[in-house]
Amino acid sequence: MNKTWSDFNIAVPPGPGPEIYTTCPQCSASRQKKFAKCLSVNIEKFVWHCNHCDWCGTLKSGEATPGRKVYTRPTWTTIAPGQAIVSWFVARGIPEAIVDAEGITEVLAYMPQLEEEVPCMAFPYRKHGEVVNIKYRAIQDKAFRQVSGAEKVLYRQDCIANDQVIIVEGEIDCLSVIAAGCTSVVSVPDGAPAVNTKNYTAKFTYLDQDPDPFADVQKIIIAVDGDAAGETLRYELGRRLGTDRCWFVQWPDGCKDANDVLRVHGAQALMECLNTAVPFPVQDVINVLDVAASVTDRYYHGVAKGLSTGWPTVDNYYTIQAGQFTVVTGIPGHGKSEWLDALMLNMAENHGWRFAICSPENAPVEQHVEKLLEKTLGAPFRVGPASRMTPTDLDLGLKWLDQYVTFIMPEDALTIQGVLDRATSLVRRLGIRGLIIDPFNEFDHTRMKGVTETEYIGLTLLLLKKWAQKWQVHVWLVAHPAKMHKNLEGEYPVPTPYDINGSANFKNKGDCCVTVWRDENEPDAPVQIYVQKIRHKHIGRIGKAELAWNRLTGRYSEVVNLTD
Repeated sequence: MNKTWSDFNIAVPPGPGPEIYTTCPQCSASRQKKFAKCLSVNIEKFVWHCNHCDWCGTLKSGEATPGRKVYTRPTWTTIAPGQAIVSWFVARGIPEAIVDAEGITEVLAYMPQLEEEVPCMAFPYRKHGEVVNIKYRAIQDKAFRQVSGAEKVLYRQDCIANDQVIIVEGEIDCLSVIAAGCTSVVSVPDGAPAVNTKNYTAKFTYLDQDPDPFADVQKIIIAVDGDAAGETLRYELGRRLGTDRCWFVQWPDGCKDANDVLRVHGAQALMECLNTAVPFPVQDVINVLDVAASVTDRYYHGVAKGLSTGWPTVDNYYTIQAGQFTVVTGIPGHGKSEWLDALMLNMAENHGWRFAICSPENAPVEQHVEKLLEKTLGAPFRVGPASRMTPTDLDLGLKWLDQYVTFIMPEDALTIQGVLDRATSLVRRLGIRGLIIDPFNEFDHTRMKGVTETEYIGLTLLLLKKWAQKWQVHVWLVAHPAKMHKNLEGEYPVPTPYDINGSANFKNKGDCCVTVWRDENEPDAPVQIYVQKIRHKHIGRIGKAELAWNRLTGRYSEVVNLTD
């Protein structure tokens, strides 16, 4: 039986409905503006959502369960725009006919930044003809919000044409391009990521749609803002959508975006900017002047090292750069997968990288997640001699991991090409920056007749390397060495990339090669990280680092020298 509003302490005042605003029993009492009507209640659909604290639910199902992907569907009524809105747009070079055709209207809406209801212009976001979200922009102040809990899609997504589409950074720029004569134009819903933001995955959730709205588009013109944040957006869109079909616009001096060009130079000049868009550099085809600015910068400022691994001792020999290919090897049981998991979590926490993992040896996924939780939280998952992680920590750890880690577990044949196909989709949808394949020998390596094992491995590693370069994703490949024998001291020697089962190509093709080695006779001794190949010297150098390993949590840390 459905509950009533009073069961959730929601006071619904009388009104025409169906959308009624009231105070929120979860957050209003603790806020400065206690009587601000921030809770949206739909008395026909029996749902609610707070635009301030995100509390939401339905009378049928109760409060929303964290992690359940259920979208709010806003109520939309098309009303002719008022004169204030029309005048606002006309002053920016956008005719009234376009404002009317796009269904933009004026409403009173609660704006969290202002903590009150103010007059706003409302932009309907449609998918397959249905309004699935609404963007509100305050008329007097530069404040924005969308319907909380609604699906993130592109503005004017239904207008994408297969031959060409233009992507801009805001609704006003979108309407400006329409005014210049192009109708296949969309806007990203959330603008560009802030400069120096580590994790901007949430800025691109609109690309995580099935079917992909850009699947059949032949040419994509990226016409975003010409500032630093816009450059990040342009790069990330090109990387995710495929630079082979992407072009970018260069704005004239003094203009930051499409609307600036329309207002200052007119519609014809804006169209000229769009028509003279520059293609992204073609893979493997680079002119000298394409890199002139970068070379000049390297001349004056040097070449920056890769990103930190999170362990200063390891950074002395090995750092991480997007688009490179690292081969990791080691004796079974010496912890190469454990170390790689720890490195992944460091990259996620310190640099906001999102990863995809295909690790058949760590199946099932639940078991792998348990190990990652132990490293993330620094506490055992199971009952034992040490205090295990609390239920609250477990919940927080799962939510954090979900932001940064995605598993690839193909149900059909486990092939390298199959994993790369799925990883390509994850670049487009989630923007992954790292791909871990662990281990190589678990995959189906059926080869064509007449192709030797050495030739096959060389071609497969080249495929991985080219994929990493194209999508600017760092790829780590774990590969076991051939059977090795202990020496007179009862220790296994440190394997090199040439010892990997199958081919010397593992060292030849890898940009970096790392061996993880542990002294089995001294279980408490530090784990040794041998960096045995570095292709580019600004990334690191050949050498050995040592890390302490905590057996209870799987964490790696710097070795503490008690004599210092």
